[in-house]
Amino acid sequence: MRTPLGRSLMSAAMALQLLAAPDVALADSAPERGLVAFKYLDYLDSQPGFDRIRVKAPSLLVMKPLSSEWSMSSTYTTDTISGASPAYHTQALRNMHDQRHALELSATHYDALGTQTLGGSFSKEVDYLSKGLFYAFTKSSEDKNTTWNAGISTNSDQINPTNHIVANETKQSLDFILGVTQVMGVYDITQLQLGHFMGQGYFSDPYKVFDLRPRNRTHNTLMGKWNHHFEASQTTLKTSYRYYDDSWGIQSHMFNVEFVKPFANHWTVMPYARLYTQSAASFFVNADSSGLPFPPNPSLDASYYTEDQRMSAFGAHTYGVKVSKALDQDTTVDLKVEQYQQRAGLRLFGAGSPGLDPFTAKSIQFGLSHYFD
Repeated sequence: MRTPLGRSLMSAAMALQLLAAPDVALADSAPERGLVAFKYLDYLDSQPGFDRIRVKAPSLLVMKPLSSEWSMSSTYTTDTISGASPAYHTQALRNMHDQRHALELSATHYDALGTQTLGGSFSKEVDYLSKGLFYAFTKSSEDKNTTWNAGISTNSDQINPTNHIVANETKQSLDFILGVTQVMGVYDITQLQLGHFMGQGYFSDPYKVFDLRPRNRTHNTLMGKWNHHFEASQTTLKTSYRYYDDSWGIQSHMFNVEFVKPFANHWTVMPYARLYTQSAASFFVNADSSGLPFPPNPSLDASYYTEDQRMSAFGAHTYGVKVSKALDQDTTVDLKVEQYQQRAGLRLFGAGSPGLDPFTAKSIQFGLSHYFD
């Protein structure tokens, strides 16, 4: 069973259907041309003295209009993960290797004031099987200045870890989203979105010694976005803030800023930065430096416990830049480079969890898209 990072590659594709901000006016009809888009991601994270997880993930998206009112799209992703994962906190690395194949299919119907999208997903790896369905719709006002969007997705997962700690465990979830996008003027657009998640089943990590998590989890998200275009410099500023809280006691804040700057000869440069901070889960077990290198043990009366550093209190900074070039009116290539840093000391609004080593990650993503008749 891979880390949430590995599975998030497919989740991100699904989230685009439900959560993407409509930065441009809603189309009255299906796109007139088809689209083929290829992406290749190379990701590597590390901690002092160790290169840990490497992910290589090619993906292919194909979108084809069927008529003036309908289009269909499909996304196929296969990602390979290898390296070592911490057995507790950031100590005692454990070798791992896995491969995942994921497919998503969807159909979209267009009318004068909105869209409806229905789709499904399938993802399989050696110890994890996930099946999902999603539905999303948008509805605009007559003047197209206000657009409402809503969606629901459901997933059913089956977990069979290779160490046989559990067998045929399951997890079910429901995701809801509701949002509104408002054109504020010629140069400004804003968006507000609310999300709610409900899940039940097996949430523990079977590959960690001390990891027993509640079998129910809910979380809420609130996201606000503001885009502003500077006419004089032909630059667009994109900003967003997201607040998250869940039933496990985690609260997080994320701030994101991005600049989009076009240049001559059809070049576009998009630098961006993201700040993230979170509190620890109520059952996270902090390391006691006096006991290292031995792992910390949960208290004898603890009902739930985890030593997974992703459940700890920490802060993170992400910096990146995306460069794209339109080769002609049909074809665009792009390259994105990103650097991520995570440390307990970077946490805002309180102290981070003690005993955690710094964590860094870097990724490179290449993209190629082409429109066809």
